[in-house]
Amino acid sequence: MKSKFHRSSAKTADKAATAALYMVAGLFLVLLAAFTIYIFYRGATAFKPEYLSFTREGIGIQFFNTIYLVLISLLISVPIGIAAGIYMAEYSGGGRISRFIRTCIETLASLPSIVVGLFGYLVFVVMTGSHWNLLAGALAVSILNIPSLTTVTEDALESVPELYREGSLGLGATHWQTITGVIIPAALPRILTGIVMAAGRGFGEAAALLFTSGMSSDVNFRNWNPWSRTSPLNLLRPADTLAVHIWALKTEGIEENAAQLSDLSSAVLMILVFAFSLGSRCIGDRLERKIAGSEPKGSKKTWKRK
Repeated sequence: MKSKFHRSSAKTADKAATAALYMVAGLFLVLLAAFTIYIFYRGATAFKPEYLSFTREGIGIQFFNTIYLVLISLLISVPIGIAAGIYMAEYSGGGRISRFIRTCIETLASLPSIVVGLFGYLVFVVMTGSHWNLLAGALAVSILNIPSLTTVTEDALESVPELYREGSLGLGATHWQTITGVIIPAALPRILTGIVMAAGRGFGEAAALLFTSGMSSDVNFRNWNPWSRTSPLNLLRPADTLAVHIWALKTEGIEENAAQLSDLSSAVLMILVFAFSLGSRCIGDRLERKIAGSEPKGSKKTWKRK
């Protein structure tokens, strides 16, 4: 009788916990849906075709600056983060040095972005004798992203089954050949998820960029000489992103259409993040199916008898 009672109480507790988790997940989904609908509604009501222009009256320049800065920051942070994750997962061991490095990574990951922005301003702007520029902003965002990329890469590599390593080594491959040819391809979908998270932080970052990349842009889209001060490709020019532009419009905007521009910028920024995330997820799913050797859904194999 006691065993039946304990069994029934355990089932009841399990059902209650499951229901509570579903309620929490549903609450987050409702909040996300409400937030998204509100942002899109405000952006749609504020939309005017001229607001998408690449002039001072539009947000086209800030849109370009956002994508350009995120791409530059990923080019800097992704190789460093993945290399650090490979070292921590495959070479570091469990000694004092690895524990010290892991502590440094965790400490760096917990730094507020405003502190990283001040550090970037002192090191990348003041000490170099330059002015606010896009490269300094990309370096500051890279500092924020490297710890998370390192941790995600380490976890992804450690989650690969040990049979993969043993099989590769058993076939005569070296450790490095096993890492590059077997382990990294198997862990690539999870690593790609970390890259998406890093890009999302870059899209929405504002505090660190206020001190590094600046709050204005002087760009001529007819001038594509990367060494020119007004060229869009110049890394040493000031560049305000959409997130910084929203902050400036909400706090210091004196134009009549400041509220409308900030609402539209918020909607465009959210669409940009969603599009990047969905595109990366599709690429990750395709890579995972390719690595696993499975066929996409809806495809059928036809077999012919010889």
